[in-house]
Amino acid sequence: MSDITAAPANAISGIKLPGLGDISAFFKRGDIALAIGVLTILVVLILPLPPLLLDFALAISIIFSVLILMTALFIHTPLEFSAFPTVLLIATMLRLALNLASTRLILSRGHEGTDAAGHVIEAFGNFVMSGNFVIGIIVFAILVIVNFVVITKGSGRIAEVAARFHLDAMPRQADGDRRRSVGWTYRRERSAPAAADPVR
Repeated sequence: MSDITAAPANAISGIKLPGLGDISAFFKRGDIALAIGVLTILVVLILPLPPLLLDFALAISIIFSVLILMTALFIHTPLEFSAFPTVLLIATMLRLALNLASTRLILSRGHEGTDAAGHVIEAFGNFVMSGNFVIGIIVFAILVIVNFVVITKGSGRIAEVAARFHLDAMPRQADGDRRRSVGWTYRRERSAPAAADPVR
């Protein structure tokens, strides 16, 4: 009887729950944070967001864009911000997910009032439109065209920037080896005796 009751107690005592230090160390890893961020973006693409959470996500997106701009402006060498193409790609994915979430809220709950999709969108709409729908439509068309151009042209530019960053990050030894190889080949061609010209 005592053996039967002692077995579950030993099994329970053998399980060790993670502490707060273990959990914080787990989330401090950059690759885990990146994976969780990408999964969150995918969840936002699929599931509808409540207006309060959409306001918070839009505020995070604005802060993130300002941080990227300030970091890009104040670096001294490109290698200080070598993760820029990856950060730009994730920021673009975040903004596309928020565009989809806000459009879903506007189309599904727009009849409930101007604050149905959140107070951030309401404030931005009032600021841009200035109470006139004609101005709002024109500004909206301009923003759509600019966003389309940025997304289509930006993807190619991101690839070019990523390639440039990788080339700048390559060690100088590879460049020196290449130059020595080219110089050695040139010296070999100069030192080799000229072949007899068949015309002469």
